[in-house]
Amino acid sequence: MSTGEVDESRQAWLRTVAADVARLDRSSSAERAADILRRSITEGALPPGAQLSEVELTEVLEVSRNTLREAFRLLTHEGLLIYKLHRGVFVPELDEHDVVDLYRLRRVLEVDVVRGLADREPELPAARLEPLLDDVEAAEAAALADRWAAVGTANMRFHQHLIGLADSARMDAMTGRLLAELRLLFHVIAAPRELHEPYIARNRALFDLLEARKYAEAATDLHQYLTDSEVAILAAFRSR
Repeated sequence: MSTGEVDESRQAWLRTVAADVARLDRSSSAERAADILRRSITEGALPPGAQLSEVELTEVLEVSRNTLREAFRLLTHEGLLIYKLHRGVFVPELDEHDVVDLYRLRRVLEVDVVRGLADREPELPAARLEPLLDDVEAAEAAALADRWAAVGTANMRFHQHLIGLADSARMDAMTGRLLAELRLLFHVIAAPRELHEPYIARNRALFDLLEARKYAEAATDLHQYLTDSEVAILAAFRSR
């Protein structure tokens, strides 16, 4: 990507952040600022190695420098930002160990949520699955429009809503950080289409199993799905 393209992408991201702020209460807090930055990472707008500017963000987020620094501190604690002495705040670059660790956590969370649906809610209301269907359809539409970054974002939301079926505030909070770190891993594959295209149909198939209340089969398929994804990401890291 050329310098001009990088600058244009950064300006587009800042406009998106400004739009997010406009939807927030004017008493915006460090937690809300952190939420916006976390979402920017999850949606691929802040790639590994990106530097965050206090000057830009205090203006765009409409917060004080102290509030922004507290947001940075929160995200640094989560591992989503790092502070480099005399250089500033950056989005971290992850490695193969992070791939293995994050996918281990994904299997524990996601597969257990799906498997547990049979005992907790044998007849999951159809309305609970509507957000997942919306995500599947959004990914399919984005793929037809050749918008592969948007496919990736729809995929992130699908897994967020999948874990949301557990009705656990603690798991939801953990998921926000998990998905943001995953999106950082995905940047290792230069062509988003190569990464996301195989999982459009797999998300649709998983949704169909959930809709049919075939929870055990869905859990088995999801475990294999996550294993295949991990293998692909590891191969990308090793081929760099």
